[in-house]
Amino acid sequence: MKLIASLTSPFARKVRIVMAEKHIDCELVLDIPWNADTHVPDYNPLGKIPVLVLDDGTNLFDSRVIAEYLDHASPVGSMLPKESHSRILTKRWEALADGISDAAAAIFLERKRPETPAGNEWIARQQGKVTRGLAAMADALGEQAWCVGERFSLGDIAVGCTLGYIDLRFPEINWRETHPNLARLALKLADRASFKTTAPVI
Repeated sequence: MKLIASLTSPFARKVRIVMAEKHIDCELVLDIPWNADTHVPDYNPLGKIPVLVLDDGTNLFDSRVIAEYLDHASPVGSMLPKESHSRILTKRWEALADGISDAAAAIFLERKRPETPAGNEWIARQQGKVTRGLAAMADALGEQAWCVGERFSLGDIAVGCTLGYIDLRFPEINWRETHPNLARLALKLADRASFKTTAPVI
């Protein structure tokens, strides 16, 4: 297998963490989708990363699809609960975290363009999603040690990757002070080897 990804993508990092937690070896191929010489569209018609190329040549895209595939590919350290309600809650956490990352990435890319009133309005709309999303995550986490139940899961991975991406691209967002329970979770996640080895690099 090979994973086509960038070192800054929170979605690619989520997949890389799942691989590390489950001890799955995979070739890492670095590619930036918005570079002129990108080959990402050759593997994903949507032109997005990550893409997991299986040994039989099948291309899997969308980090949620890849993460679920990997969870079934190895019995080591299940990232998704077997019980249906807990599983859905975990996927809900993943969807919320990914939505925040989507909005944050949209802001980052829009800021690369010349400033316009329409662009500023777009940025403000995405910033609202980030602010509301962080508040929703903090509210849902409450005083729990982990996002779902009593154990580390894909929900925690997704949240940790989103918070790491915000730190990377928007250090001015002081989410730790606003949401100290998210800060506690992020600190705990940062101690895991899977998070240390996949820390985003500019």
